[in-house]
Amino acid sequence: MRDNLKIPRRKVKLKTDAADLYYGSHHALGGITFDIYERSITAIIGPSGCGKSTLLRLYNRMNDLIPGVRVEGEVYLDGVPLYDRAADVVSLRQKVGMVFQKPNVFPMSIFDNIVIGPRHQGIRKKRDLEEIARKSLEAVSLWDEVKDELKKSGLSLSPGAQQRLCIARALAVAPEVILMDESCSALDPESTMKIEELMLELAKKYTILIVTHNMEQAVRVSDMSAFMMIDERKIGRLVEYAPTSEMFSNPKDKRTEDYITGRFG
Repeated sequence: MRDNLKIPRRKVKLKTDAADLYYGSHHALGGITFDIYERSITAIIGPSGCGKSTLLRLYNRMNDLIPGVRVEGEVYLDGVPLYDRAADVVSLRQKVGMVFQKPNVFPMSIFDNIVIGPRHQGIRKKRDLEEIARKSLEAVSLWDEVKDELKKSGLSLSPGAQQRLCIARALAVAPEVILMDESCSALDPESTMKIEELMLELAKKYTILIVTHNMEQAVRVSDMSAFMMIDERKIGRLVEYAPTSEMFSNPKDKRTEDYITGRFG
């Protein structure tokens, strides 16, 4: 864990204030309130079904794609409400990129996987696209591996390299926040280590949120941890939020202690 980070001095990048989310009549998240700091890694932990991924998707409005979804309360990015009627969702998703559990490489070349976002933003010059591709692949330590094979299918890469390609694709549109939904769970230990090293490097510039079931991973990479559980009404709640070093050494809530010590979950 990154004990050298002085969290209280960091700017609040994302703010969640009494946020509730409903899928139709199902109350999925209840009363979520906490701040996420810029250039930090926040781990969202908790047992399956407690709403971790739903919370993650709250920050780039991916839940909007589900019929009947409704959000109450407030969610802010740099003080700007994300769920205001005037909010530009396309612009938001450029600022808040997402990397999924399994690599979702598009069936196209490595190069085209990277530049699909910039092209959508209107960038057309070949030289500009090549520079974006190079910088994005360098950022995920993939450039030297693929620089002579950019025309090959992205699907030809190993699973670990595919996941790094997906992170590079997210970086290509110059986001400010990166959401990672169990992005190492389908990878072997060596690939997981590379992704974790990449997270630590990227956190020097980006705000990163990860959902993970791997407690050791949360300890290794995160600055802050948010522990979630469902209550007796099956509503996902935030139980405890603290610096990772404090939560794992001295949790304030007995339920947090029981979870991180493996008594349940």
